Amino acid sequence: MKPIVRALSGSAALLMLLTATSLAHAHSINYQVEQKGMAVRAFYSEKDAAAYSQYELYGPGDKNPHQIGRTDKNGYIGFVPDRPGVWKLQVWGESTHGFHGVTTDIKVDKALGLEGFSKPLLAAHTKFITGISLVFGLFGLYSFWLSRRRTPADDSGANSNPKEES
Repeated sequence: MKPIVRALSGSAALLMLLTATSLAHAHSINYQVEQKGMAVRAFYSEKDAAAYSQYELYGPGDKNPHQIGRTDKNGYIGFVPDRPGVWKLQVWGESTHGFHGVTTDIKVDKALGLEGFSKPLLAAHTKFITGISLVFGLFGLYSFWLSRRRTPADDSGANSNPKEES
């Protein structure tokens, strides 16, 4: 009977040792650093990052977010797409002059690389809007300058009607 008890106690000790090591592995976190994925920078201006802003990232056709979180101190969001298509990123930030939000589409190709992304309407047409603003501004300044050069005699002659004189 003693050999059976020794065998059972030895087996029980081995079983407890194996169980303890597997439980220890279940509570550890492993990691691997890989050079892949995409980074998006959110900012108010080139020098003003949208630091620690909330965001939600939706994969193609997703109803629930693929990823949620906050940007880092430099305004960056990092993610690794797991399928091609159009990904939607929503970022909400609060600056010293109010609450802001933006939604952008990120196009991922079949190799899971960046194909392109959409820009806000203002950012896509900044040069055009600036050009039109300059034209209107210069025209306004020129009109103001002309109105200041007019003399009262010029104004009185402009309102007279030659037909009424006869």
